[in-house]
Amino acid sequence: MIPNKILRNNIEEVRKLTEKRGSSLDFSEYQALEDKRKQYQVETEECQMLSNKLSKEVAFAKRNGESADELLKNLSSISARKKELETALKSLLNEIRDFELQVPNLLDDMVPEGADETANKVVSEVGTLPNFEFKPKSHTEICGDDLDFVRAAKISGSRFVFMKGNVAKLHRALAQWMLDRHTQSGYTEINPPLLVEHNALIGTGQLPKFADDQFFTEGQHALIPTAEVSVTNIFADEIVPAANLPISYVALTPCFRKEAGAYGKDTYGLMRLHQFEKVELVKFVAPNQAQEAFDALVQDAEGILQALKLPYRKVLLCAGDTGFSSSITYDLEVWLPGENNYREISSCSYFTDFQARRMSARFRDDENKINLLHTINGSGLAVGRALIAVIENYQTENGNVTIPDVLKDYMGNIDSLYV
Repeated sequence: MIPNKILRNNIEEVRKLTEKRGSSLDFSEYQALEDKRKQYQVETEECQMLSNKLSKEVAFAKRNGESADELLKNLSSISARKKELETALKSLLNEIRDFELQVPNLLDDMVPEGADETANKVVSEVGTLPNFEFKPKSHTEICGDDLDFVRAAKISGSRFVFMKGNVAKLHRALAQWMLDRHTQSGYTEINPPLLVEHNALIGTGQLPKFADDQFFTEGQHALIPTAEVSVTNIFADEIVPAANLPISYVALTPCFRKEAGAYGKDTYGLMRLHQFEKVELVKFVAPNQAQEAFDALVQDAEGILQALKLPYRKVLLCAGDTGFSSSITYDLEVWLPGENNYREISSCSYFTDFQARRMSARFRDDENKINLLHTINGSGLAVGRALIAVIENYQTENGNVTIPDVLKDYMGNIDSLYV
């Protein structure tokens, strides 16, 4: 959530930045609510002043043995009106907060203009694209029944999968290796809840905007769409000592998404499932630590691709493609020979204090002042998509898959997927 003083004092600037994202949020609604808030507050203050004045007059009358009946009648009337105004103001402030929760984060000056992914800016390309002497296959063609979507659909519906044999083992190996690599480089492993209450989704910005993408239980819980939700909320309503910062967590979790806006695209294979696993990196920092920490997190995600020797590119997202809560986002896109195309495998974002303000996550600085934390996160990496990339980039002409060197210990030192 952006500061309400910015929204109140610079509403035209906020409107322009929001429109830059392609949002059609009606700020005249907010202006009308703000005008009413000012009116209620002025009336409430006037009632309070009049109530104070009448109370003094009642006390004066009683001290002098005079009748205070009429004064008390007026005082009662003023008090009742003040109570009405306070109730109306409370309801109005809730409406204003509901609107403020719909306003996306302010974009960093570096974010290029553009409506969609076609305007994203390629920052760098790393690695050499494989030059096969045969027509490369997709991961579904290579793995066959070891990626069983048909039987999974029988029990869970579309976009679920049974992984079998060494394919399942390779998926597990990738996840464990990534987790080990990140913990060895300074991240603290954390195993968070997979069910969260609605407030946690509001805190990170999934609600109210992305309600259609969430799997909700019949009660007050939702399955996490990413570990970002539960991990980032760990310091909600808390004050962290500055000496503890920066704090870096890594989590390996299942993630659950309806993908409500994605019907008709990426419906094949492992690319876009309702249930998938992801290694998530989350950092909590002071503002003066943020840029260095953000750059380091992106490099940590890139390091996974580099160690796997997978070709990829780093992409700066344009305004229309940047996520609701993010101020700036870099996507890492890995090369998939089966598609002859780059596809996103990690999204790394810096949120400034946007999420922290929504969840009241703060720190006490060296001068004993309380400030909002800044949050950063990124995939390090999406495990299923890493599996696709390894299978397709390491495929051989006979339909086998060579195991990357860094994964051999995790695979029982076998050299190929189908021994």
